[in-house]
Amino acid sequence: MVSLDYTLLIQILNFLALIFILNVLLYKPILKVLDSRREKIAKADEEVKGLNESIEKKLAEYEDQIRAAKLEAMNKRTEIVQQGTAAAQEIIDAAKNDIAGMMENFQDKLAGEIEDARKVLNSQTKQISQEIAEKVLGRSIQ
Repeated sequence: MVSLDYTLLIQILNFLALIFILNVLLYKPILKVLDSRREKIAKADEEVKGLNESIEKKLAEYEDQIRAAKLEAMNKRTEIVQQGTAAAQEIIDAAKNDIAGMMENFQDKLAGEIEDARKVLNSQTKQISQEIAEKVLGRSIQ
């Protein structure tokens, strides 16, 4: 059994002194180191969060710029296609006008040549018919 004498009091005082000494020499410095580590980790986490937010913002800006550039490129492409179509239509219209003018000139020229041929044939008709009649009749007709 345990006896309650002065040695118990010495052991309690020894125990309390040991707790006080360990608290001052061991427990408080370890707590300070742990607290400083927690603070450093918290600061590092905040810095990482800030950097991640910055990266996300920059990535969003970059994607917006890419979207804007693609949209601008598509608009320019559409504009160039429209300009090309308009230029092609102008060339086609000019060619149609040229062809129409050429056809008109050709028809006028053809009509003139036909009229010239008729005049030549009308003037030669009398002579040819006289020659035919002379050959058929075998004598000259005047």
